[in-house]
This record gives sequence, structure tokens and C-alpha cells, in this order.
Amino acid sequence: MERPALLEEIRAQMRVSKVVALLGPRQAGKTTLARRFCEVSDPPFDPGLNYFDLEDPAHLERLRHPKLALEPLRGLVVIDEIQLRPELFGVLRLLSDRPSPDARFLILGSASRDLIRQGAETLAGRIGFVEIAPFGLAEATDASRLWVRGGFPLSYLAESDADSWLWRTNYVRTFLERDIPTLGIQIPPASLRRFWMMLAHYHGQNFNASEIGRSLGAADTTVKRYLDILAGTFMVRRLQPWFENLSKRQLKTPKIYFRDSGVLHHHLGIQDMAALVVHPKLGASWEGFALEQVIRLSRATEEEVFFWGIHSQGEIDLLLLRNGKRHGFEVKYTDAPSVTASQRLALECLKLDRIDIVCPGGASYPLDDKIHVTGLDRVAERFAGAA
Repeated sequence: MERPALLEEIRAQMRVSKVVALLGPRQAGKTTLARRFCEVSDPPFDPGLNYFDLEDPAHLERLRHPKLALEPLRGLVVIDEIQLRPELFGVLRLLSDRPSPDARFLILGSASRDLIRQGAETLAGRIGFVEIAPFGLAEATDASRLWVRGGFPLSYLAESDADSWLWRTNYVRTFLERDIPTLGIQIPPASLRRFWMMLAHYHGQNFNASEIGRSLGAADTTVKRYLDILAGTFMVRRLQPWFENLSKRQLKTPKIYFRDSGVLHHHLGIQDMAALVVHPKLGASWEGFALEQVIRLSRATEEEVFFWGIHSQGEIDLLLLRNGKRHGFEVKYTDAPSVTASQRLALECLKLDRIDIVCPGGASYPLDDKIHVTGLDRVAERFAGAA
């Protein structure tokens, strides 16, 4: 499945940075995308010499003395699973600082820049980042399948819902038992699994470390550390609150969303659409799925997306601050949305340029001067031509 927008983003970063990092969860398609980029890359790529998979013992042996192995290489050099050898960042800094470097480096990692902060700081000013997420509406052709199964390629493309469910079961087990330890994080898999499953019931809600800690019999600091790990491995999105200079009691704790709806459904025991439409978390599932697609279609960064609310008075599900505009999104699982007092309050307090009520389907019509209904199938049109 082609992903032209991501390929173009890699090209853009490669023009201005000597090192480009593709970061995203395991099995999101980073390696496939990197190989596709290598096929059409400029500078040229030698697959025999210039590709290193750090999960391959033979490639690790080649990098026993990394400076000696990498210094003579020319063209595009790819290093996959960079988080397994964070000491390579220092070598990449030395090589990228050569007066006329003849090599450019494409590095792939399954952890965020927060979890590999030391390496990212080593390459400050020399590295560009591209986040590779699982499939979204820009790539998938079946929105219902995408919602139920999530966007991990092998889950979305599975022959049946049963096969997709089995793939996600194996993925979660491998993530807990192998991926987390390889990041140097020593946590019993059963403990993190319990937290992850409990977090599924907080999907779309404000994070309350004390409440979850009491349920787990764990300290607040432990719960916050677990959340840091799941956020740093792209499993969970922490949507931060926005504050205005108002004499009102505004919400101050982040909201928690599973970034992949298929992983959420696995933790909730939802195997297919028939089970989803009767599940108590139907609305919360749709909210998280739709918000994630809006954020990705807008190509917004974490520094540009928030939620906002006032205790007991109302809130806005997503506040997008971009290009000098304030754009609000409300997500509703309904075919007949209407204007609410909460939306009016958000328009007044936040001075929003517009609110879109995102619902299933392809509807698109105004409810008010600044309040519009926009079906999820039409959201991409809102950002057409945006930077």
C-alpha cells in the first residue's frame, strides 16, 4: 500500500537534515516505507553495504566498531531499530559533522524521542523526525474496518476479523515480553498488562493517577511511569489541556486515548463490529478513533493539539492551534448533531475561528456561522492545501 505523503515528508527532511529518524510503533510499516524510499532515493542506496538491521546478529557484528564500519560509506545509509544501540547517536554526530559528508543517514526506531532523549539531544541541529503511524484514513479504503481492527497493516489487512484479533493478541504479548525489555525498561509484563487493560476503561477520560493507583495497589509515581512508557512507545496519546486567562475553573489534567482503535478493542474484548455497536464504550471508541484521524489528517504536532474544558460547564474535544487559527472539533457518534451550550461557551471563551462537529459518514453542512457538521469521510477536505 503506497504512502506518498510520508515519502514526501522523508524527502523534505532529508533535504535539510543529515540524519532523519523514522519513529513509530513496531509493525507500523517503518521498514517497508524505508525500503520504498531507498528504491527512489537521492543520494543513491547500496542495499548490500548500507543497510543495518540491529536485530540481525550479522549486522550487529559489522557494527562492533561503528565508526570504522560507517565512516567509509557513501550515499544513503539505513539503520533499523536504532533504540537497541543508543551509543550510535554519538558516532552519527561525528560523521554528520564532517566538512563535506558524503553520506546521509536514515534511522528507524520503535520509541519516541522522549525515550531516546539522550541520543536525540546528541544530534540536536542535525536530525529531522518523521512519525510513522499505522494506517489511517489517508491510506485505508474501509473506514469501518479501520475503526474495528485498527491501522497496524497486518491487523487491518488480515483475511478475517478472527485473524486480525489473533494478530493483535500476539502483538500485545510480544510488546510486553520482548519490546519493553529491549528498551532497557525492567517492569514485570503482568504489571504493565494490568495497567494497560485498566487504562482502556479510562480511554477518553481525564487521567487520574491516584484512582488508578488505588485499584492497582501501586503508588502514583509508578502509575505515571507506566503511562510514560505507553506514551513513549506510541501506544497512548496524552492530550494536554489548554488554559485561557479566565476567571473559571478550567480542566487541568490530560485526557488519555489509545492511539490505535484495534489495540483498544483488543483490551476491551471487542472482536468485530457486531460486538462494538452494542458495547458501552462505543461512543468513547468512536471519539478516540475520530480524534486520532483528525490529528493525523491535519498533520499537527503534539505542540498544536489540546482539549479544553470548564468544570461542570462544558468542553471542546480537540483544540487545534495552527497557522494563527483556533479550530475546535467536537466528536459525536450520531447522524443528527446539533448546536450545544458547550460549543457556544467554547466559541466565546476561546475566540475560535470555527467548530467542526465530526460524525460518521460524509455529511458536510453548516449549523451556524462558525459551527459546521463534517463527516469523518470529509475531514481531509478541511486541511487540503494546508502547510
